[in-house]
Amino acid sequence: MNATATATASLLELRGVSKRFGAVQALDGVDFHVGEGEVVGLVGDNGAGKSTLVKVMSGIYSPDEGEYRFGGEAVKVGSPTDATKLGVATVYQDLALADNLDVVANLFIGAEMTSGPLRALDEVAMEHRSRELLSTLSTTIPSVRSETGTLSGGQRQQVAIARSLLGDPKVVLLDEPTAALGVPQTRQVLDLVTRLKERGLGVVLISHNLENVFEVCDRIFVMRLGRRAGDYKVQETSSQEVIAALTGLSGNEAKERTA
Repeated sequence: MNATATATASLLELRGVSKRFGAVQALDGVDFHVGEGEVVGLVGDNGAGKSTLVKVMSGIYSPDEGEYRFGGEAVKVGSPTDATKLGVATVYQDLALADNLDVVANLFIGAEMTSGPLRALDEVAMEHRSRELLSTLSTTIPSVRSETGTLSGGQRQQVAIARSLLGDPKVVLLDEPTAALGVPQTRQVLDLVTRLKERGLGVVLISHNLENVFEVCDRIFVMRLGRRAGDYKVQETSSQEVIAALTGLSGNEAKERTA
């Protein structure tokens, strides 16, 4: 069933968003929303417009047309800083971690805590906050003083996601968080996505892995050729229906693809 009704009040909403790059229409009148405590899977083949949509949500791109709304209000988002101030955090696929630094340093890089008249780094406060945050997320990171380069792929994702939460965002955008991860590491990341949902955050999960999407998402938003091809409640759809929307195939053809 193609579901368009909003189960919960939208935190982040895009209305009629379009974006063009020269002759290429990357987004064409896209409506999108994510609500509190909701995980939305954003799926589509390469070139479908997923990355452009995420970059609009994160403030990297400004739409040529359409409206950006947050908390029910129309807002102007002209930069990543604007999006961050609203409460939108983005974890990109490259993670942007410094392998030679420990977990604490990576969590607070660019946002270090200081104390005293000389504004010296407050290592004790940062370590305490790091332990507190990682504990509430039930991560599998062995120590906040572990060198980040020694961690597994799943643990590195946990560090990047935890860092995004230091600013107390309301919406987290995750760009292919399980790409190139093994089964145990993928499980660590999917468990963390579930905990973000339990904290009441809106989560947008960009992924090519439909099995993962069906496991942790409430809705699946399908893009094709820069447009919305479907918006499905997970409990009311099937992988065949989603693949049909992804590819433009008929239901029977999609069923044959997954047989």
